[in-house]
Amino acid sequence: MRDFQQPGRSSVLALNGMCATSHPLAAQAAVDILRHGGNAMDAAIAGAVLLGVAEPHMTGIGGDCFALVSPAGDDEVIAVNGSGRAPAAASAEALRAAGHDNVPPTSAHAVTVPGAIDAFCTMSERWGQLGLADSLAPAIRYMDDGVPVAARVAWDWQGCAAQLQGHGRTHFLSAGAVPQRGDVFRLPGQAEVLRRIARDGRRAFYEGEVAEDMLAALTALGGVHSAEDFAATTCDIGAPISGPYKGRELLEHPPNGQGVTALLLLNILSQFDLAAMDPLGAERAHLELEAAKLAYDARNRFVADPDHMTRLDHLMSQDTAARLAALIAPDRALPMPAPAAESVHKDTIYITVVDRDRMAVSLIYSIFHGFGSGIASEKFGILFQNRGAGFTLTQGHPNEMGGGKRPMHTIIPAMLRDHGRVSMPYGVMGGQYQPTGHARVLSNLTDFGMDLQTALDAPRCFFEDGKVQLERGYGAEVRAALAERGHDITTPDIPLGGAQAIAIGENGVLEGASDPRKDGCAIGY
Repeated sequence: MRDFQQPGRSSVLALNGMCATSHPLAAQAAVDILRHGGNAMDAAIAGAVLLGVAEPHMTGIGGDCFALVSPAGDDEVIAVNGSGRAPAAASAEALRAAGHDNVPPTSAHAVTVPGAIDAFCTMSERWGQLGLADSLAPAIRYMDDGVPVAARVAWDWQGCAAQLQGHGRTHFLSAGAVPQRGDVFRLPGQAEVLRRIARDGRRAFYEGEVAEDMLAALTALGGVHSAEDFAATTCDIGAPISGPYKGRELLEHPPNGQGVTALLLLNILSQFDLAAMDPLGAERAHLELEAAKLAYDARNRFVADPDHMTRLDHLMSQDTAARLAALIAPDRALPMPAPAAESVHKDTIYITVVDRDRMAVSLIYSIFHGFGSGIASEKFGILFQNRGAGFTLTQGHPNEMGGGKRPMHTIIPAMLRDHGRVSMPYGVMGGQYQPTGHARVLSNLTDFGMDLQTALDAPRCFFEDGKVQLERGYGAEVRAALAERGHDITTPDIPLGGAQAIAIGENGVLEGASDPRKDGCAIGY
């Protein structure tokens, strides 16, 4: 239990339904959908699409999504891949010939076809109760009327506005200036797009005037996208991948997402007695950092479009984890893994909803970098993701850019099952950090018995750009002990990730928690 004399907040408890996400207006909109007869899928779509105007640098209808869905009355979990593909004419060879070592992240070459809208339409039809028009209504209203810019959003906006270019500056700046905390931000062009989708479904986005507006913006900047690329976009529905951790089962989205990295990381950590360590001490941090280095190195070698990836079983193998764990020394840091040949970043949104019938939705939705590619369409202001920067240009690599391929994705939703029962949808935003975040939250709960909100609040560590980032919640003695082991320690300017979770108690009580690193909250009724 937390110290009630210290700053902080408690988990939220409810019986009928709950949403946890990174902006209060989105959480409230989702719960309003539940209260008016919608189910968790209706509510999750409503909150997610609204986040495109509440956190426009993080997500939007020009992006991708992934979801794990547990239908009502059923502990089955279904994986929905709403990530888009590179245009058919995309060519790594052409970019190499032009002198590029990586896919330029602010170029039209980095723009894969947005996959989220097709996924939202498909999920609404397959699992929704009210229909797509009701799910899109809150976002349409807020895009027309505007959303006051929240504190964390204003801070992020200032840091990534330089990414915006051309029509992106017109639609996502205010007379050329970065919106400030409390300013009202609107996206009327996107509101019109959503009205058309509500009326005519996915074809209103992928065909006709909206698609023409998107294509015009991309081809003007050298993009090789075609009308056929947009019209052919479709999500995939399949099974999750999963792995055990001390009697619990973690379910992750399969590749092209990096969920298998979380499973490998946990398999490595399970070789050690974490529960005997100080949860905020140097020994645990060291082991987590070392295991992550090994797991991410494997990710960088193998994770790709599932049609081009052959080593999934190797990454999930306990033998692989045991061999990697044997490389970890308790008193000496391993070298940093070779940097990924593709681009990685930290911006996304995550939303989870559980309804009164215990349908659970774990959904993550992103445009990749802050403001994505920075490119927006002229008429409707659709801001394009730059997920194509997640490809590598290394010849022969399974994640090499190619026509019709999906890039390796950093965004991953998660779900827990206990003894076969779906017990917690959750996610940890933060780009490359996400697998480590999934593992850390699960370990906080399982190894150290933290309550849900404390498990999200607890300080985090990660490595990036050759340094180990320790959040300010770690003490000086931990920093010194890690430095003695050979870690190059720094304090990150930006907090590591942002988590949301809903635990489903065996007695029917829902417990929601929301990360203080974001502006959001958990709301139940």
